[in-house]
Amino acid sequence: MPAIAFLLLWPLIEIGLFVVVGGAIGLLWTIVVVIGSGIGGIALLRRLGLSTAERLRGEMGRMRDPIGAAGDGVLLALAALLLILPGFLTDTLGLLLLLPPLRRALVAAMARRVTVASMQSDEPARRSDGIVIDGEFVEVDHGDPRESVTRSSPPSGWTRH
Repeated sequence: MPAIAFLLLWPLIEIGLFVVVGGAIGLLWTIVVVIGSGIGGIALLRRLGLSTAERLRGEMGRMRDPIGAAGDGVLLALAALLLILPGFLTDTLGLLLLLPPLRRALVAAMARRVTVASMQSDEPARRSDGIVIDGEFVEVDHGDPRESVTRSSPPSGWTRH
């Protein structure tokens, strides 16, 4: 129920802020701020893709916990999306998420709520309902894939020869 109330109140707050802020700074500056924040959000989102992936790869390569880098990347992407959406409340929240101390505090708060369970190698995988999922596999060596493979059966019909 609170989520529904929140979703109903959000646009009303945005409309009210458009009226109040637009009345204070004027129509032209309101449009400039909304379009400028959208362009800034798009630029931030474009820049985030590779840099976040590189930071995650670096953290995992140094055998560090990647939660900080992943959480930071997610919050930056959320900030960019909030900046893209038109509205002064979304822009304010997006700008707040650009502050590194706030992002670190949010990631730390989220990390405290997450528990990570590790398995011993001889312990079978268990689902949350207690069912054991066990299986066997056979490793098949097809040899050098660059060599031509002679088929003992006709093609599957999904390939053209």
